[in-house]
Amino acid sequence: MVTQIRRNFQITLPAAIRKRLRLRIGDIVQTELKEGKIIITPKKTIDAEQAWFWIKEWQEAEKEANSDLKSGKVKKFKTVEELIKELDK
Repeated sequence: MVTQIRRNFQITLPAAIRKRLRLRIGDIVQTELKEGKIIITPKKTIDAEQAWFWIKEWQEAEKEANSDLKSGKVKKFKTVEELIKELDK
């Protein structure tokens, strides 16, 4: 797809690309020059208070927990007392 550089060196991303990447006004993109090409990569920002969730160790634990849920390696309790009784074993 071909687009034109406009005033203030702005370009418009073609609609087909915007839709495929689900880009919205205000989204953040990274730009870089690589082998004579301009690469535009969509990026997401993470609030500093939520950054812990995305660290490698936490994501590995999330994957393990999801796997345990899918395989049935979980127990359900009707009351807190039942849970505590199980933990005391």
